[in-house]
Amino acid sequence: MPSRFAVFAAALAILAACTDHAPAPTGFDLSASRSGLPFTVGLASPAWQARAAALVTQAGFNPQTATHAYPLLGVAQYVAVQRAEAADGGTDAEDLASGIGIGRGGRNRLEMDRGAVAGASAVVLTYLFPSQAQALEDLVTTQANASPGGPHPAFAQGEAIGRAVGAEIVARAQTDGFSRAFTGTIPTGPGFWISNTTNPATIAGGQLPGVTPWFLNSASQFRPGPPPAFGSAAFVTARDEIRQLSDSRTAGQIGIATFWALSTGTPTTAGYWIQVGTDGINAHALSEREATHLYALLSATMFDAQIGCWDAKETYWFIRPWQADALITVVAAVGKPNHPSYPSGHSCLSASGAEVLSTFFPEQRAQLDAKVTEAGLSRMYGGIHYRFDIDSGQALGRNVAHFTIAADAAGNSVLTPH
Repeated sequence: MPSRFAVFAAALAILAACTDHAPAPTGFDLSASRSGLPFTVGLASPAWQARAAALVTQAGFNPQTATHAYPLLGVAQYVAVQRAEAADGGTDAEDLASGIGIGRGGRNRLEMDRGAVAGASAVVLTYLFPSQAQALEDLVTTQANASPGGPHPAFAQGEAIGRAVGAEIVARAQTDGFSRAFTGTIPTGPGFWISNTTNPATIAGGQLPGVTPWFLNSASQFRPGPPPAFGSAAFVTARDEIRQLSDSRTAGQIGIATFWALSTGTPTTAGYWIQVGTDGINAHALSEREATHLYALLSATMFDAQIGCWDAKETYWFIRPWQADALITVVAAVGKPNHPSYPSGHSCLSASGAEVLSTFFPEQRAQLDAKVTEAGLSRMYGGIHYRFDIDSGQALGRNVAHFTIAADAAGNSVLTPH
């Protein structure tokens, strides 16, 4: 049996002569199944998503950085699978996996998909976590050798395609503006948010409105109207609601606030929703293409929602509850985020993520919406957001998701290889 690296080198030569076929529009007809496979290998993509979440946790990425990282992986995986399948003959190939099994020669298609995912994932995650390069290559080797008979030539061919796609996504990341420093001015005065730092005052994620989105036309595309005026009756009512919660928190409310804290040292909010997506992928036995489609659209949508959220935060610079009333306490596990109150980033991401997941798994919409509601309440229980922050964040997140879902379904978006 030739080594994986020898097969991989041969695949590179084959790829030089390959031309991409036009991909079919993306959609949400999740009919494929892994049932009846003649070998026991599962999907490659969930393992890489789990590795990313573990590395985000280990590296202590803040939520803004984590939310930027996840779509680099998800989009690379999905584009790699599409490009590999196009090189293999597209949807008319004899080795195409069918809805009731893998059909004649279907192992070739499945191994190619797995290889594409592995190659793309290794390149992207090595860029994000360079100290983990060898461990990531070891995972590629493990996946290549996972099926009976050792490495399959189609895995190596897919891996070569995936590595090329991964390099393209890394190049995009290097120029998308996320690494630029915030150079704006933080206003001061009554009703304005106050940074946790001085000399200089800083804002977490301050660069986000200038970062290249995956789908949005601009950071301000879904900018909400202003919050209630500081000192107005509506504001006082909202502030006093948080004070009342702060004064009388129950153990259950503290538990909810703690569960949803999802800050530095965790997979973060975006990672939580990606895990919910993985649960759905496993429950529905999705194909690699379907799974990577979900990961890509979900993670890219949440990142765009984050961009839109920070555009609003840096438009209104609204004061946090504990700054508006010194007697409001914050649940320790939640902490005091170093960015303005309006709108809630948790709600922007949670609502956008749940909307994408509801499109893939419509029977779960009620459960997903309940999670969004609880995530929003958790920030009020924690003492860090007003109710209007939550409402506005959820609306923004859903608006972003409706836009990204429609763009993706049209078949000519950033998720479609060109």
